[in-house]
This record gives sequence, C-alpha cells and structure tokens, in this order.
Amino acid sequence: GDDDLEKGFPNLEKHVENIHNFGLPAVVALNRFPDDTDAEVEAVRSFCEAKGWPMEVSEVFARGSEGGKELASTVLDIIDRDARVKHSYDLKDDLKTKIEKLSKKVYGADGVIFSVDASGHIRSLERRGYGELPICVAKTQFSISDNPRLKGRPKDFEVFVRGVDVSAGAGFIIVYMGDVMLMPGLPKEPAAVGMGIDEDGDIYGVF
Repeated sequence: GDDDLEKGFPNLEKHVENIHNFGLPAVVALNRFPDDTDAEVEAVRSFCEAKGWPMEVSEVFARGSEGGKELASTVLDIIDRDARVKHSYDLKDDLKTKIEKLSKKVYGADGVIFSVDASGHIRSLERRGYGELPICVAKTQFSISDNPRLKGRPKDFEVFVRGVDVSAGAGFIIVYMGDVMLMPGLPKEPAAVGMGIDEDGDIYGVF
C-alpha cells in the first residue's frame, strides 16, 4: 500500500545522504516492475523532487535499452560535474576509530560494541602492520544497521563487531558485524567439480 511505500522514504533519504556525504552526486533510479502503479511511481518522484534529487524510472527489463535512455542521460549529465570523494575516515586512523567513524556517519549508529575476539584480533593486525588498510564491512543487507529487523532509517542503536580479518592480497580489513553468514564467491560450476583422481592415482583438474 501507499503507507508501505512511504515507510521506505527515510531509508532512501539516508542512502542519498550517504552518497552526498562522500562528496558524490546521486541519481535515484526507480526499477519499475509490471505491477507498480503510476500513483506509486509519482509518489516516489514527488518525494525526490521535494528533496531536489534527480530521479528517473528504469524499465530496461521490460523495454530493453529503450527503457533506460532517460536514466542513462541523467547519469551522464551529473558525472560531468566536478566531484571529489570524501572518505568517512582517515587511513591513518586506528582500526577501531575507522569502524566507529563509518558506523556513525554511514549507518547512523550511536556507537560500536566490539567482542573480545574482535578487539584482540584488531590489536594483532595493528601490531603486524595492517592498521592503515581500509575496512570492508560484512553485515546484513536487510537493514542499514547490523540488525535485519531494524527497517527504514533506524535510530538509537549500536552495532556489534564480532570479528575482523585481513585480506592482505586485496589490501583491506574485513569487519564482521552482527549475525551474518558469509558465502564464497563461486561460479555457476565450481572448479572442484572437474577435479578428481584417475585409475592410476593421478590428480586431474587442478590448475
């Protein structure tokens, strides 16, 4: 219903606010589904216009490239503007400070709770020279917070850091927030499917 649509506006507002806080322009793209009504589309458009945000409807799935021309044109227009990315933390900050700054500025959290394990691992990473790496947070996709039940634009909450890890080759620290299950990035048919041992005991299918 209309009320459900309007309940999502604060969430949209926070996402656009975050993009602007990073020093970047934003275009709101409404991915229209066949059962979306004109009234619903206009409600979103009116909200965006009141905020001064450019907004376009994308119907690429239903109409192919023709359904995305207006969106593409608007995006091309704003990317010509001079913009410099402003990070939410300084790379010189210690790891806990980076996590706290990001959590407060991007998620709107009041603070951060670190598990004993996370705190110990952070100290270890900093001793080993990884303290100036950027952070990459793994958390639920269903909320701005780390709690999937907190919808919209949550207020008065803290995030829980249960662990951290380093991807040294990629060059960043992974921060695990809340009860999130990680999944490996596998192709449609993992390479392991083609591995085996032949009748002579030789292994095949290993790169």
